[in-house]
This record gives sequence, C-alpha cells and structure tokens, in this order.
Amino acid sequence: MYPYAAPLRDLSFVLSEMLEHESLNLAPFAEVGPELVDAVLEEAAKLASDVWAPLNASGDRQGCSRLEDGSVTLPDGFAEAYQAYAEGGWNGIGVSEERGGQGLPEVVASSVQEMLHGANMALGLCPMLTAGAIEALAHHGSDELQQRYLARLVEGSWTGTMNLTEPQAGSDLSRVRTRAVPEGDHYRLFGQKIFITWGEHEAAENIIHLVLARTPDAPEGNKGISLFLVPKFLVNEDGSPGERNDVVCASIEHKMGIHGSPTCTLSFGEKDGAVGYLVGEAGRGLNHMFTMMNEARHKVGIQGIGVAERACQHALAYANDRSQGRTPPSRGGEPCTIGEHLDVRRMLLSMRARTDALRALALLCAQQLDVARHHEDEPRRREAQARAEVLIPVVKGFSTDQAVDIASLGVQVHGGMGFIEETGAAQLLRDVRIAPIYEGTNGIQALDLAGRKLQRDGGAALSLLIDEVQATAEALSAHSSLAPLGAELAAGAEDLRACAALVLEAGADAERGADAIQAYATPLLSLTGHVLCAWQMGRAAIIARAALDAGSDDDFYRRKLACADFAVRQWLPEGRAQRRVIEAGFDELLSVSLG
Repeated sequence: MYPYAAPLRDLSFVLSEMLEHESLNLAPFAEVGPELVDAVLEEAAKLASDVWAPLNASGDRQGCSRLEDGSVTLPDGFAEAYQAYAEGGWNGIGVSEERGGQGLPEVVASSVQEMLHGANMALGLCPMLTAGAIEALAHHGSDELQQRYLARLVEGSWTGTMNLTEPQAGSDLSRVRTRAVPEGDHYRLFGQKIFITWGEHEAAENIIHLVLARTPDAPEGNKGISLFLVPKFLVNEDGSPGERNDVVCASIEHKMGIHGSPTCTLSFGEKDGAVGYLVGEAGRGLNHMFTMMNEARHKVGIQGIGVAERACQHALAYANDRSQGRTPPSRGGEPCTIGEHLDVRRMLLSMRARTDALRALALLCAQQLDVARHHEDEPRRREAQARAEVLIPVVKGFSTDQAVDIASLGVQVHGGMGFIEETGAAQLLRDVRIAPIYEGTNGIQALDLAGRKLQRDGGAALSLLIDEVQATAEALSAHSSLAPLGAELAAGAEDLRACAALVLEAGADAERGADAIQAYATPLLSLTGHVLCAWQMGRAAIIARAALDAGSDDDFYRRKLACADFAVRQWLPEGRAQRRVIEAGFDELLSVSLG
C-alpha cells in the first residue's frame, strides 16, 4: 500500500478560502487564530501519516481475535497507536475546555477526523464512537454521571460504544428486547446486542456502553425504550476502574473489511445482570440516542471522505508508476505510464473532483454546527441548526455512496492488480463499503431528508440553500470563462427546487403520501447531493479563478478549476437525471412482481 499524505493544502483551502474561518469569529473561539488551526492540523497530519497509516494494511491482514475469556486481541500496534492519539489530547479536540477538552471548533475537529479515517478507518472508528458517547452524556446525563464518566471519555483513557441493534431489531428499534430491571439507584440489564463497534478491547482502561433497553413496565414500541450507561468495569468511589461488570463479548464478527476494528456481540446479564444507570428520562432513550446518532452520522460521512481521499492518492501513485502502452502519435508515441492515458486520467479526475466536493460540503456542515451551538444571536443559531439538519443526511448518505464508488474506481485504475490484495486498493473498497450501512442505512438517510427534514418546515431550510446555489450560479455566469459552469449549476438548482416541491406535494397526499416519500427519497438525496456538491465546486472555481487572475502561479488553483469544471459539467448532469426519475412516478414499484 502506498504511503498516506494528509491533505493539508486541500483542508486549508476549504477552511481559510471557502469558509473564511467563520467559526473563529464565534465567542468561544476568540483566542483561536488561523495560525493555531494550521499548527493543529499539521500535528494531526503527523499522527495520521506517521503512526496510524502504517498500521492500516497490517491491521487488515492480522485482524482481531477473541480469546476464551471473552477478551479481544487487537492487531499489533493498534493499542499503542490509540494511546498516542489519547495522550496527544486529540480525543477532546472538539470538546469545550469546561469539560476538559481543547475547545476547538467542530470544523477543525472534523478536519482532523478526516485525516485519521483516511489513515486507518478501522482504528478511527474507536474515537468516533467515543465522541458520540461524549455528546449523549453531556446533553442528557445527570450531574453525577457526568462527574464520574465524562472526563475520562474526553481524555480518551476510557472509550465509548453505541448499543442499539439486536438479532431481531435492526433498523426497527421498536423491537428492542433487552431488559433493564430497577435495583436501588441503578438497573440490572439482561439481553444481547450485536454489531457493537469496538465493543471489547484492551486499548483503554474502561469501555462505557450506552445501551437501549426496556424497563419492566415500559410500553411496546419506541416510547418504551430507555437509554442506560453500562461500564465494562464498575467505577470505584475514587474514579478508578473496579469490579468487572456482567457484560461480556460473546463473539466477534468476521467481516468484509475493517478487520482491525472488533465488531462484537455483547451479552448483558449472563450472571446477576449488568449494572447500568439511566441516562436522561425513562422512555426517551431513542430521543437521547439520536444526539449520539447525529454526531456519528456526520462523522461517518467524514469517514467516507477520508477513505475516498486515500483512494485518490493510491490510484494516482499507481497510475504514475505503472508503465503500460504508448501515448498517441499526436503526443509523441512514446512509452508511458497509465496516468498518461485519457481514460485513466478521466477516472482520476472524477475521483479527485468528487472527493474535493464532498469535503467542502461536509466542512460547511461542520461550520453550521459551530454557528448553531455558539452564535450569540438566537435566530442565527436556529437557522444554522435547520441548515445542518438538512445537510447531515446528505453528508452521511451521499458522501458514503460516493466514497464506495470512488474506492471502486481506484481498483479499476489498478486494473487486474487492483483485485490483488497486496496492492491495497481492494482493502480501501472493502473497508468503506460498511459506511453506507453505518448509523442508519443510506435509505434511512434519504427518508430522513425527504420525510422528516423536508416535510416539517415545508422545505424552507432546503430552499434557502438552493437560493445560495443560484447566487453562486449567477456569480459564475458573470465571469466569461466560468459562465458554462454557471448555466449548468443554475439548471441543477432549478431541478432541485422543482423536485423538492413535487416531493412535498406528493408527501401531503393522505392516501399515497407515505409511499411517495419512500419512492422519491433516494433519488431526491442523490439530486440534492449532486447539486450541493456542484455548488461548493462552483464556489471553489470562483476563488481559484480570482487567485490566478491576481497573478498566482500555483498549480493547486489550476487543478481546482479543472476539478470544478468536471464536477459541474460532467458529474452534476448524472444527478440532474434524478428529476426524470422523480417525475416518472412510482406506480411500477407498487405493481411489478419481483419474483
């Protein structure tokens, strides 16, 4: 596998030139300047490139193993690499200083997350789940729970997990059957959870499981589910890990990819019951868990982008190394690398343009989260929150779908060698394939966008985003060399506005509305992702063009212009075709016999 180089220049371009470090204008970050952000990203790049990335291939080959006592052995070097991460304070990078973190903006934390997942997705899953646990506990945990558990999670000496899925309850969490029996100031949990990422390991002193379960008198359905904190080791009065709790790893999964990440079946209560503590209100477990889920969904999108970036680098390095064929006579007819063949160049440009676009959209979403959490003006906070809530299913769903395709193109660039494990291209595809399934499948993300997010405000938040897309299209059209991009982007914005209106109208139909939303959700998500990503690349083109017109001789800006041209004029039309899909209706989906 080729070495990984953290994309510092691309990250800096988005943070400083596209987003103009807007998050740094918020009161909590008054003492955080661009120079500090650059220094943080440079140090994170060293950790990602020098410590985490070299373990990616070896971790994939070695994988995890479960011992007879239920403990799990990680691949060689993983525990030490995690410790280097925790000791460097990276786990608390986006957590407020009041809670023991570094107090940096979400947009910076997301940039660091991209580098870590690009370096080693299997290892990066561990802190990603911990970040979600921190969010859930900070928002919904009692003062006592926060005092006992939060600081150790923030510093990374303890890690967190999310325990939702059971054998009979996948996406339909109303079928959860794990029981929580009250006993004094705590509960005893009995049941089994499956697919628990980093559910058992020895890289940290303790593991804090957040578990969905039902109390004995709970009603059926979603309203009967509560959220519980279940530590691997019970915590002594002095805060140290004490007696082992009644939770054990019953097995680990043998997966398609992310072999270095232990995916566990956890058994609660094989003896007297696992001691757990109620988090938040009884019966509101799903509401509380969605605090963790929203955090995780955005980060899964970031995760996909990180792997897509590594696939870009890997494919380009191979294409520049692999000698095969000759250039056409018009270009000299000399022996060349495959990177000189135009079909390969088309694939490489497609990979790069899409990755750049996805990154810009994900970091825009992170910046909106900063504004929603910290802006002094309440209407601005509400507007940013509404915008972020529209963007999150797009960032998660569209980014991970595209990441799989980008990694697959990376295999294609390698030709037959891409199918051979030793090159490393196949691992990237195998690893990232789980991302469209994580934290709610991408079909669920599409339903969230078309159903909940679009319907609840009549499409107002999405409409404001489309207004900005149209404004960028007008700015592009005003520049002679960028006018073709402006025309295409304007057409995409019109398509998205028309389709959003159609989905809103169809969804309001008392008889067929639910079916309409299900039928239109995925095409709408695809169209939205294509248009919003093209919008970001249109903005990038304006910035790059201005820099070159001002005399810059930086090839970075020329590459950015080429990527923008590809994204808007060649990639966006693929998304615009979804308008015809939506306008075609969905009767055949209801009527056709499928076997």
